[in-house]
Amino acid sequence: MISDYFAVAFNNLRHRRLRSWLTMLGIFIGVAAVVSLISLGQGLQGAISEQFEQLGKDKIIIQTKTMGPPGSATSESLILTSKDLEVIENVRGVEWVIGILIKTGQAKFKDEAGIGFGIGIDLDELKLLSEIQAFDIIKGRDFKKGDKFKAVLGYNHAYGDVWKRGIKVGETIQVEDKDFKVIGILEKTGNPFDDGAIYMPKETLKELLNIEDEESQILAKTAKGSDPEDVAETIKRKLRKSRGEKEKQETFTVQTSEQLLGTFTNIFGIVQAILVGIAAISLLVGGIGIMNTMYTSVLERTREIGIMKAIGAKNSSILLLFLIESGLLGLAGGSIGIVLGITLSKTVEVAASNLWGISLIKASFSFTLIAGALAFSFVVGCLSGTLPARRAAKLKPVDALRYE
Repeated sequence: MISDYFAVAFNNLRHRRLRSWLTMLGIFIGVAAVVSLISLGQGLQGAISEQFEQLGKDKIIIQTKTMGPPGSATSESLILTSKDLEVIENVRGVEWVIGILIKTGQAKFKDEAGIGFGIGIDLDELKLLSEIQAFDIIKGRDFKKGDKFKAVLGYNHAYGDVWKRGIKVGETIQVEDKDFKVIGILEKTGNPFDDGAIYMPKETLKELLNIEDEESQILAKTAKGSDPEDVAETIKRKLRKSRGEKEKQETFTVQTSEQLLGTFTNIFGIVQAILVGIAAISLLVGGIGIMNTMYTSVLERTREIGIMKAIGAKNSSILLLFLIESGLLGLAGGSIGIVLGITLSKTVEVAASNLWGISLIKASFSFTLIAGALAFSFVVGCLSGTLPARRAAKLKPVDALRYE
């Protein structure tokens, strides 16, 4: 019986092809936007989660409260120093701690000039950092003792679009008008910041920029058996005392890797909800289109409705027929929208990887997303057709048969 309703509804839509396509336009644009945004959001969130898994749950990140990137603080009261590093090192439950200096400077290669992100790190600290962050050399060698004006470059300096011609191992790059011999090229990470960085010994970077004592970011690893959150609270308390700052007025932040991931997830969830909400406006427009089409269909088929009622069709049967028809419009539009959404998000993923060298942007399609989009589009169609279907069901057979 139900199959008969679907057959009749499908035939009615097939006989009005142009109108059906125009009606579905709003639905599949809306569904395509929602599917592409959610899939890219899920893919990005998954990629970020992988990065934090690599970082490990036992890591604590300490940095200043600034709006810019690490190391952008200029006031002496805001910067982290070696004194802070020593305070953290002496906290019970800390296995090791390292300080990283990150600064922007004027870089030059051949006749080209640009801004480069210089990252200074000691050789001993680099070995510890390698435990949690890939520091794989694909060309040349790593730093060794005695290296001063030597640099290891991120992947994009050699194979990306940082320079017109990629830099090779053995060539010279200028940073703040000082020549640095390139001794190594790092493997691609997919993170534009890391892939565009210029690594050098920390003391060299300090000398280059006339920095006496500063750490842009401090990374600590908790000892086995210690609770990272408890250790983080101890670090915060000790730093407050050392820096002479009051609670809730700190000029620094202390967060575990899990807390950072939670913060990112919450913020990203809000942003994604706003974007999806904006995209869902198209679904509302599509629903209004379906309602308009179904009202027109009721008017055009008034005599047909009268004949069906005259031969015994019940009001519920007429209602169900029009609801199924509007639901099919939504379902068909949703199906097309899903295909378009998948195509769009995959195109963005490929473009981000091949054109911009960003591997964090990925499209993720879960069964829940696909099934939910189909169900939602069908429900939107049914709800949009409710009022026209009720009107059709309430038509009196005599009045419907007389309708011209």
